[in-house]
Amino acid sequence: MLEDQRGPAIRALDGLAEPRRYWHGHDEQGGVWLFETVEETGEQWAVKQIEIGPDRRTHKYWWRHLQDAHGFLTDQAVELWEFGMTEITAEAFQQVWDATDCACGDSGPDMVQ
Repeated sequence: MLEDQRGPAIRALDGLAEPRRYWHGHDEQGGVWLFETVEETGEQWAVKQIEIGPDRRTHKYWWRHLQDAHGFLTDQAVELWEFGMTEITAEAFQQVWDATDCACGDSGPDMVQ
C-alpha cells in the first residue's frame, strides 16, 4: 500500500511564507465553500477548506485532517471561477474556521487522521 503523500505536501505548502488568500463560494445545492490558499506555480492551492452543506452540517479539512466519510481537502488547484468564488478577508475566514466543528466529530486542531 502506498503512503499518502498529501499530508506532507499540504503541510509544506502551509509552511510557505507566501501570502495567503481567502475565498468564499457556493454551489447549486445551497452549500457554501471557503478556502485558504497559497499561490504555487501560478495557481491557488488550498491549505484549509470549510464546507457548509445545505443541511448546515460543516466539514473542515487541512493537513491534519485530509478526509473523512463526507469528503476531502481538494488535491487540485482551486479553480476560482467555480462556485462563484469571491475573495474575503483573512479575519472573516478565521472567524468561521474557529467557530466550526467538523460534522465528522474531529473538532480539535490536534486530531491527526
